[in-house]
Amino acid sequence: MGWKNPFKEVTNSKPLFFTVYGIVLIGIVFSAIYVFSAVYSPDSAFSWNLSQHVTPSSPNQTLDSPSLRVGGGGVMISTPQLQIGKLKPIWETPPRGSKMPPLETFRLTKEMVEERVKDNVIVATFGNYAFMDFILTWVKHLTDLGVENLLVGAMDPKLLEALYWKGVPVFDMGSHMSTIDVGWGSPTFHKMGREKVVLIDSMLPFGYELLMCDTDMVWLKNPLPYLARYPEADVLTSTDQVTPTVTDDRLDNWQEAGGAYNIGIFHWRPTDSAKKLAKEWKEMLLADDKIWDQNGFNDLVHKQLGPPVDDESGLVYAYDGTLKLGLLPASIFCSGHTYFVQAMYQQLRLEPYAVHTTFQYAGTEGKRHRLREAMVFYDPPEYYDSPGGFLTFKPSIPKSLLLDGEHNLQTHFTLVNYQIKQIRTALAISSILNRTLVMPPVWCRLDRLWFSHPGVIIGSMTRQPFICPLDHVFEVHTMLKALPIEEFGPGISIREYSFFDNPLMPAQVKDSWLDVQLCQEGSESCQSNITNTNGVLRFPKHSNEETLKMVLSPLKDIKVIQFSSMQDAFLGFTDKTREEQFRKRVKRYVGIWCCVDGHDPGHIYYDMYWDEKPDWKPLPPQTPEDDQPHW
Repeated sequence: MGWKNPFKEVTNSKPLFFTVYGIVLIGIVFSAIYVFSAVYSPDSAFSWNLSQHVTPSSPNQTLDSPSLRVGGGGVMISTPQLQIGKLKPIWETPPRGSKMPPLETFRLTKEMVEERVKDNVIVATFGNYAFMDFILTWVKHLTDLGVENLLVGAMDPKLLEALYWKGVPVFDMGSHMSTIDVGWGSPTFHKMGREKVVLIDSMLPFGYELLMCDTDMVWLKNPLPYLARYPEADVLTSTDQVTPTVTDDRLDNWQEAGGAYNIGIFHWRPTDSAKKLAKEWKEMLLADDKIWDQNGFNDLVHKQLGPPVDDESGLVYAYDGTLKLGLLPASIFCSGHTYFVQAMYQQLRLEPYAVHTTFQYAGTEGKRHRLREAMVFYDPPEYYDSPGGFLTFKPSIPKSLLLDGEHNLQTHFTLVNYQIKQIRTALAISSILNRTLVMPPVWCRLDRLWFSHPGVIIGSMTRQPFICPLDHVFEVHTMLKALPIEEFGPGISIREYSFFDNPLMPAQVKDSWLDVQLCQEGSESCQSNITNTNGVLRFPKHSNEETLKMVLSPLKDIKVIQFSSMQDAFLGFTDKTREEQFRKRVKRYVGIWCCVDGHDPGHIYYDMYWDEKPDWKPLPPQTPEDDQPHW
């Protein structure tokens, strides 16, 4: 039977049905009016209080996806979540032909911060022009992770203008600072620290959560979901902790963490306790310019430490007894030691969120080199395609030097010295051919620190032997410094050991490759002027400067020359003046190991020409006159 017409049925029915239908329709109308008025009533539990979320300075706000909340009578109501709208894209450069806006345009205001806020969080760093490449790397990592709610404070007009033209959100800190690298521990360095504290104290009253970072760190994973796991925390800070207190991604155990709280990465919520701490911290530093900002922070938060906030979160009451403090785990919010030396996150099978270039020994150049070794620093394309091409070699280390015997001073220096000799040869050949040397990984048996230790920090996860950062053995900042050519000969450019593994390496460089296999002169096919179709050159051992120049200098079109070994690869310079200049240069390239227990001074100088001294031993200086490098 087919469907009947309902309207026809109604008209054919008795008057009672008209009455019933009428009552139903009237009820529907009145119900709709009631619900509509309830939803749009200013006092209703169902209403959207737009005034709390939308401001005239944020005209592009949009409604995010709905979420459930409890309405009247315990009913779950679906309500849209208000979210500050689409942020202006980073890296979007100003239109062609536009002019630089007036400086006052970049003054830090709540409205400026509000334009970059997302989920009530702003991520910030600051610096001067000397750290431009660090800042661009910092921004690039965040934007690659989808984090664009960020701002950069410029301490000099040159940086401000440079970032503006690159499309990076920037504000003027009014610091009028020098554009050059100030160096750790200098008065200007301490001035930068005070600027950070003033900045925190200025931004917290805006009412937004602040993730404040130094520029010499990079983000490897979006940290905002992790920080949101601890909504009760007033401050979450990184530390210099070098031994694990937890083996997962929980906050570090504050009762076991003995390392200083490191203010290179920390998160502030705009609570009364956090504002009070920031204000007192600022006043402390402004009253005494001899206090290091990090020491001042540690002194304040340690005024009271304990009890725990609860049994689960890992937060602790600190400072005045009301501040809720959490210690970010050193295994994944990594220092220069837990990341580059221990690789703690790898051993614990965790994903790192960040790495901060602390615990290193070569200033700003050393920081860059470490980030380059980890392939997390963004260099321009020309860095990967040096005009003179590159030289590399396969290091050779006997198993006995690497693994046999105890890990002590003697075995450590025997291992490192064996590698230094090969690197010395490679530096000489690079100098002759005017090629950039790609350094090999350097293996160490012992850690390097500022204080006495038994080889590695007790309780740490440092493995022995380990690939140590180049600045553990070499003075990276000296290697990259422009020394006078008249005295030290031509400069020798270097690259990090991971250079050819970097995804930014162009294919045309890696595809232009020549393998140089060392052979015994006079043996079959050991002819220095013949290459085969496989890109292999058989080259005699113990070649001198002239032979290297004659055979390899014409191969300028080949981007990469790789030696099969540096053992006996080079007999020596023919030009004695050139040799003397080279020796003066490379002697300055090696640093110190530190520190021997119970001896003052406890450091031991590496010697680039250790093999020329048959009685050389790894000993600290025995007299004040001995306490100098082997120049």
